[in-house]
Formats: sequence, structure tokens, C-alpha cells
Amino acid sequence: MKLFSSIYDFYSTKKTVVTIGTFDGVHIGHKKIIQKIVQNCEKTDCESVLLTFFPHPRMVLQDGQDLKLLNTIEEKITLLKETGLQNLIIHPFDYEFSRLTAEAFVEDILIKKLNIQKIIIGHDHRFGRNRTADINDLIQFAAVYGFEVEQISAQEINEISVSSTKIRTALNEGNIQLANDYLNYYYLLTGTVVKGKQLGRTIGFPTANLNINENYKLIPKIGVYIVKSIYNTKTVWGMMNIGYNPTVGGTTFSIEIHFLNFNEDLYGQKLSISVVASIRDEQKFESVTALQEQLFKDKEFTISYQQNHGM
Repeated sequence: MKLFSSIYDFYSTKKTVVTIGTFDGVHIGHKKIIQKIVQNCEKTDCESVLLTFFPHPRMVLQDGQDLKLLNTIEEKITLLKETGLQNLIIHPFDYEFSRLTAEAFVEDILIKKLNIQKIIIGHDHRFGRNRTADINDLIQFAAVYGFEVEQISAQEINEISVSSTKIRTALNEGNIQLANDYLNYYYLLTGTVVKGKQLGRTIGFPTANLNINENYKLIPKIGVYIVKSIYNTKTVWGMMNIGYNPTVGGTTFSIEIHFLNFNEDLYGQKLSISVVASIRDEQKFESVTALQEQLFKDKEFTISYQQNHGM
């Protein structure tokens, strides 16, 4: 998959089949659309192109500070590489770009830059300045400029919308199983390991403190989870605490992972954590000893889960 950081960097001598959207989560519904454009290209010897934007348009045009996304850019790129997509364009979205008229978008972007033969898009897709143009306008432009428009059905779009909503709701409620079912992969948290207070190692449970720079990334509900990660090509299992460590008087939010049977210096390293299952809510214990006893139970539960699921 070729990656482009701007529409204006893209060039192809072949015609293209294009889809446009945020594709946040790259979940089952999104993959169906990508599969459509990939299959179209196999039949017509075109190149498949997914055009997306960053920042998210809502972050630019509305008060998008509360907007939480399922993927960081890096995670989205990794997931899209697995779909068979040939070209991914992540175009910088700003106010100036939002002022582009619908006709200018079609002529300057779709025709001149993307060399489009076909666009596969949702019936509810809107584009151009103030989002005034819709699928009907696009069909009219297609007749003038000589490209095809394939509508994604209302049912499919509804499924995608529901999936995204349900994934966010499930993560906010700590229902990792449901979120993972809709995603069709384990929810990812990617960050850099930083130094913490090192309290875990004093009770036999040293942790890697994960710092996620992207403040728009949706963090699951506070609680304790089974996780796994790839380190030096090997799968390492662990348990992760998202929260404030109330038993030891913690007041700062943190994401901490205790890896099983693992003793490596991870400071400064970037890790991608797959959130596999939920263990329990975070709670305040009467003593550090009581916390330690619970952590041993959590560890046993994690080992049992790993063994029972044949991983």
C-alpha cells in the first residue's frame, strides 16, 4: 500500500476507483466498502484509492475537542495495509480546504489529481463548501465529467454508523468483547513507555506505563483488562490497569501494563497493546496487601483465559 500525505502528492497513470470517508475504526463495515473498491480494480485494471482527512473535519469546523476516535493515524495505516488497498491518501483538512466548492472538488481533485473512473460512496455523503452537495449532485457531475458513481446502500451505511456508535459505547462501558466483535480485531492502544512511580515493582507487579500522545484517542472505561503485545516478534500477555490507582492514593490517570513472565527494559519504547478482554472494574482496596492478593487472582484469571482460548 502506498501512503500519501496530500492529495497533491498522488499520481497514477491508471484510472482509479475511489472511496472517501473517515473510516475510523476500520471495522467490519468499512472493510466491506474497501473490498468493493479492491474487487472493482481487479476487474478493470484500475488502482484503488481511499481518501481520508486529518484532522477530522469536526475538529476543524466544530468544537471537536470532545471528539474521540477509535484509531490514531498510525493505527489506521497499519489496519488499512491489511485490506489489499493500493493507495491511502491522508489529506490535511483545514478551513481553506473546506471552502473548496463541490465543482472544484470534482474537477480539481477527483478528475485532475485522482484520475477517477469510479467513486463508491454512501447515499448520505456530502461534500463541497458548507457540505452543500450530495449524492445527486455527484451523479450529475459524473455525467458531465465521465465517471461512474456507485452508491453504498442505506442499509450498509446504517450498519457502519451503528457499528461505530456501538464500538464507542461498548468501550466507554468497558464491554471489550462487543467492541472487538464489531471491529473484528482487538482494540488497540499505542503509546510510548514512560517512567511511573514504580510502586508496582514493590509488590511484585512491575508495570510499563503507557503514554498516549494523541489526546483524541478513545481510552476504554477505567478498569482492569487482559492484554497482549508483540515484542521482538513474540506475543507477550499481560494485564492492564486503566485508572488512578486509588489504593495507593493515586490521583493521576495512568495506563499501566504488567506483562507475564517478562523482564525487559521497555522505557522509551513504542508499544501497541491489544485489549483482549475485561477482568474487573478498578477499585480501592483496604490495604496494599489486599490489592496484592487481588492482583494474584487477576494474574491467575489472565493465565486461565490464555490457556482456555488456545493462545
